[in-house]
Amino acid sequence: MNIHRLETFSNQHVGFVRVTTDTGLQGWGQMSTYNADITAQVFHRQIAPWALGADALNITHLVDSIPEHEHKFPCSYLFRALAGLDTALWDLRGKLEQKSVCELLGGTPRAFAVYASSMKRGEITPQDEAERLARLRDAQGFDAFKFRVGKVCGHDQDEWPGRTEAIVPAVRRALGDGARLLVDGNSAYTPRKAIDVGRMLEDHGVIHFEEPCPYWEHHWTKEVRENLQLDVTGGEQDCDLTLWKYMIDNRVVDVVQPDAFYIGGVTRMLRVARLAEQAGIKVTPHSANRSLVLPVTLHVMGALTNAGDYVEYSIEGADYYPWEQGLFRNSLNVRDGKLQIPAEPGWGMEIREEWLQKSSYAVSEVQP
Repeated sequence: MNIHRLETFSNQHVGFVRVTTDTGLQGWGQMSTYNADITAQVFHRQIAPWALGADALNITHLVDSIPEHEHKFPCSYLFRALAGLDTALWDLRGKLEQKSVCELLGGTPRAFAVYASSMKRGEITPQDEAERLARLRDAQGFDAFKFRVGKVCGHDQDEWPGRTEAIVPAVRRALGDGARLLVDGNSAYTPRKAIDVGRMLEDHGVIHFEEPCPYWEHHWTKEVRENLQLDVTGGEQDCDLTLWKYMIDNRVVDVVQPDAFYIGGVTRMLRVARLAEQAGIKVTPHSANRSLVLPVTLHVMGALTNAGDYVEYSIEGADYYPWEQGLFRNSLNVRDGKLQIPAEPGWGMEIREEWLQKSSYAVSEVQP
């Protein structure tokens, strides 16, 4: 069963991939979000030529060989595009075997805990953030919550003076001692500042400090981890498996957070998870929007023996992510703080035809 046609449907924010084999079987995947229209061009220029005519079921070979063919381009865009092929082929295999991807990976579809993940920083006051998290707890049963501290790549600056020192106790007061609190620094701090902030977080019972330092400064992050008791986490931006091995071998973080679409798909994400398992490290992936990254991450987490306690679930709506609206005919709904891993074949998600019709279309196929 060989790959006969590769189609992309994209806009600036989202890009889907449809793979069709010479038998007519199809699978759907997604390239990484953000600048997806550019990624679609990379897909047809640097991914499709090496995939057309290849065995559709030998996903590992394609995921390994394409970056070798494109060795002069060891960059994020290549892996964002590769994720579209990888995830489409996993969906195709699931449909062929009439199994969910979770089952293909050895897991069982079930309800999986999620944490309420805020994407807002400067757009919301500490008190308003605390109050909306409390409302979500009461309405949807979340017991874990992540919010933002510092400033993105902030060089030790806050979004505004005193915001971090205000939001941490405000959220703790609003949610009570039983809530599990996580924060994201988004590369905000130098080690000394991160350690000071981390100790304040520990005083308020925060258990997870994500990307405290510029993510590329691994030795800084390791220094922070060695000086704090709470979990220092990271890795969402990293797509180079050599860097991942370095991070895990050197215990740069306590918890690894690969993003399935930034890293190049499920196959590569599983390699990071296995390296982490050998080192006794848990996996809590980055899945910060409600595109296909959310169900894909759920399927993978449902099969990992070293899965963390929860999957990231963005709490932002159409005001923040208007491009998320209308992607799928079916939806994943939080109930009692959990999401159901789809049990249908493949990813179990149906992309809306109306969305596809409005997207930019491109195709690569085997020529007669």
